Amino acid sequence: MLRILKWNPLAAAGIVILAFIVMLLLYPVESIHASIRGILIWWDVLFPSLFPFLVIAELMLGFGVVHFFGALLDPLMRPLFRVPGIGGFVMTMGFASGYPMAARLTSQLWDQKLINREEGERLVAFSTTSDPIFLIGAVSVGFFHDPGIALILAVAHYGTAVLVGLLMRFHGKGTMSAPAQEKVRGKLIARSFRAMHEARLKDGRPFGLMLRQAVQSSIQLVFVIGGLVVFASTVLEMLSISNILHQCHAAAEALLKLVGFPAELAYSLVDGAFEVTLGAKAAGGASIPMVYKAAAGAFILSWAGLSVHAQIISLLHRTDLRYGPFIIARLTHSALSAIAVLLLWQALAPSAEPDLSVWAAWTDQYRPEGIIRFWSVPGSAFSVLALTAAGCLLAVFCQICLKIKQSFGK
Repeated sequence: MLRILKWNPLAAAGIVILAFIVMLLLYPVESIHASIRGILIWWDVLFPSLFPFLVIAELMLGFGVVHFFGALLDPLMRPLFRVPGIGGFVMTMGFASGYPMAARLTSQLWDQKLINREEGERLVAFSTTSDPIFLIGAVSVGFFHDPGIALILAVAHYGTAVLVGLLMRFHGKGTMSAPAQEKVRGKLIARSFRAMHEARLKDGRPFGLMLRQAVQSSIQLVFVIGGLVVFASTVLEMLSISNILHQCHAAAEALLKLVGFPAELAYSLVDGAFEVTLGAKAAGGASIPMVYKAAAGAFILSWAGLSVHAQIISLLHRTDLRYGPFIIARLTHSALSAIAVLLLWQALAPSAEPDLSVWAAWTDQYRPEGIIRFWSVPGSAFSVLALTAAGCLLAVFCQICLKIKQSFGK
């Protein structure tokens, strides 16, 4: 009897799964509706935003472009983040295409023995972010109905991600970083192109085969991500029916009142703990001052939701990378981004009420046709130009830092 009563994690997981199956049988209509909501999120948001980037990333690996960035950015990434220069490519793709692209690329670099465990954990920890299209289009315009809020959300989200990267450099301090590639005579650009050429020759696949394998692996990954999103949506609905979610809301409300924040944020934070899209939508619909809604949105985007966490775990399961450093980094990133919004609000907040007539194409339901209309209006063209200019400025800044480091090294 004592053995039966003794705590067993596997037995507890089995009981939870059994209870979940019973809930599905008792509430089939609600579970189907929740699954459909998850499918819509996957089809409307994740599939079109992730699939092209996944294919492009696979092709870049085959053509050696990743090795080019690795040789080019090694003098910058290694002293700042204690990762090889190839991590600069992962960070760029992670920031541009959103979660879980960084985990996908990191697992591939680990397979090719280009990074060790500690470097991979650092890399996934700070390069797992939301993509700009989701941050601007879905969150700022679709959920918050204010395109002007995108600037402060982007600065808080991506700026604190870089800060998390600087903090994560102290992770695994006792483990030596992978040695840098042997320097070859010649300028940095020439060495980078040489590394790309050698990587392409080593791969050896013809373009047709490379493209077919890239599409196959990307399709497989996208469907895995979709399944996890649908499962998370169904679990959230079952928790709501069983009143467990209500208890979580009550506990979150009490905690928010204790620290002096509006209790209305409890629904968005609890929903965002499970799924980032549902949490961001709840934050945008709260009847509270915009500064608190923006802080909650930044927190949710940086935490990314347990649905994204499950995607990260599924991508890293075949590696020796641990989940502990990742969840610590997510908690740190979410707290720092929310604090950044509160600190920067006076300087970066929109000064006037937004003209929502330009954004009439956007509703609370995020749809693909809304994406087309969004990119066709003038305001979005300005956003694209602003993001392009910011990328150029970042590249110039990196080159300046590289020149300064080289001058000190002489």
